[in-house]
Amino acid sequence: MLGIVLAAAFATSARGQETAAYFKANCASCHTIGGGRLAGPDLKDVTRRKDREWLKSFILNPQAKITAGDPYALQLLEEARGVVMPQVAGLTPDRVDFVLDLIEAESALEESQFKGQQISMAPFTPADVTRGMALFTGRDIPSAGAPPCFSCHSIPGIGGLGGGFAGPDLTLVFERLGGRPALSAWLQAPATPMMQSLLRNAPLAPDEIHALTALFEDRAKHGAPVQAGVAQLTFSLLGLGVAALALVLFDVIWKGRFRAVRRSLVEASKL
Repeated sequence: MLGIVLAAAFATSARGQETAAYFKANCASCHTIGGGRLAGPDLKDVTRRKDREWLKSFILNPQAKITAGDPYALQLLEEARGVVMPQVAGLTPDRVDFVLDLIEAESALEESQFKGQQISMAPFTPADVTRGMALFTGRDIPSAGAPPCFSCHSIPGIGGLGGGFAGPDLTLVFERLGGRPALSAWLQAPATPMMQSLLRNAPLAPDEIHALTALFEDRAKHGAPVQAGVAQLTFSLLGLGVAALALVLFDVIWKGRFRAVRRSLVEASKL
């Protein structure tokens, strides 16, 4: 009997640790528990605001609730400035139950482990923006070795082709995520699978997050989003130019290489 009790306790503890890790990886970039709003609402006591069945339905498919015209879902959408909560990878009805259990347990604590990290609110300086640009373009390598942002993203003012287009343009990301606290939290624990894989073993340091957030605030104030079509056309034209130049160089290098051989063959054929 004791063995069964211990096994159940161990399973509960393991499930709790797994759920906490899942929440940190997939939810903490947009939500706190008792730390205030980020991109999404503070989840402290959320099960008192709405019943669990509604919460489960919304978490599993937020867009369906919005499309159906659910008043509370539309209120959340308005508070999020039109940003729809994405469907989270790996969610099942059972896992949602575990997450809601975690939120209830953390809500009952005086201070949740998911209250969120303290974010510096020191005024941004021109030096912060300059360092943020260096980090974005790879001129300054993050301490943990994270790849430069411009490999996948674009912002105005970085010259060349404006950055990559594998990810979204980040000119207005400061406004899109709702300002400094939400953007800083997202950079601490990004919610997208691609960013998670890139930063899992190379997280950004607090001072690096501060600098990048300063850059994105500055771009949101002064920059216009990079037009992907223009940059891609420029890239295509540049590629054609390089290819044409390469053909000319090969022609110059190889011109006359086999002339002596051809001359001897022609002369031999006349005999």
